[in-house]
Amino acid sequence: MRLVDHVVEKLLNLVQSRGLRPGQRLPAERQLAEELQVSRTSVREAIQKLVSQGILRSRRGDGTYLQAHPTAEWLRGAMAPIAGLMDADPYYRYDVLETRHALETSTAWLAAQRATAQDKAHIERCFKVMLQYQQSGHAELAARADAQFHLAIAEASHNLVLVQVMHSLFTLVLSTVERNRHDMFRLSEPQTLQELTQQHEHLMQAIVQGDAQRARACIGVHLEHVRATIVRMDEDRARRERSMRLPLDLAPTLMPATPTD
Repeated sequence: MRLVDHVVEKLLNLVQSRGLRPGQRLPAERQLAEELQVSRTSVREAIQKLVSQGILRSRRGDGTYLQAHPTAEWLRGAMAPIAGLMDADPYYRYDVLETRHALETSTAWLAAQRATAQDKAHIERCFKVMLQYQQSGHAELAARADAQFHLAIAEASHNLVLVQVMHSLFTLVLSTVERNRHDMFRLSEPQTLQELTQQHEHLMQAIVQGDAQRARACIGVHLEHVRATIVRMDEDRARRERSMRLPLDLAPTLMPATPTD
């Protein structure tokens, strides 16, 4: 391993061990060099590499910060064609839901174990904002708050790789959340929306209470509920479209023809 890569690894471990949140400032280069027991030149090179990867952000004369929305270049490029597929065929949202299930069962489980008091307060704020927009009927804003709620949980996992992947999926996740919420608001019974709110609340409570197993179970139940509801609505929509394509003269009738004289 090259020296700079070794320092990068040590620097990421330090950031994670201190529980730094996106947007927070790293210690000065001199302090980092002392703590990592390397030269300031090595620290500077490691910081530059993490800046190029979108993990850190340097402000001239102000210091180095953990990127507010860290997104590696390779992940940003990888998401571009998938976003195009989503625009062309909304059924790709099922693949996104499967991906979210794989990622968020991990972030919820880790968040329940690692979330700080600040993390928990942030998750609770995101939930309240989502609930306010939902109750006021602002579907688009509720969808954005919904996505932010899930991202807040990812950040509370304090796993920089998971956070990075989740943020790279933000636009993609947001588009599916908006589409899913749009369908649920317009086509579902009020009970379905009430269940979604309860699922979010149960997930939040599990994380706040530090119950990792329950948090993982809650996110699994939530995403499976979303998937099953969307499948049911898509099937109903397809059934209606098929019936509309049936020629009127071939449509069955249960009433006898009017007798003629």
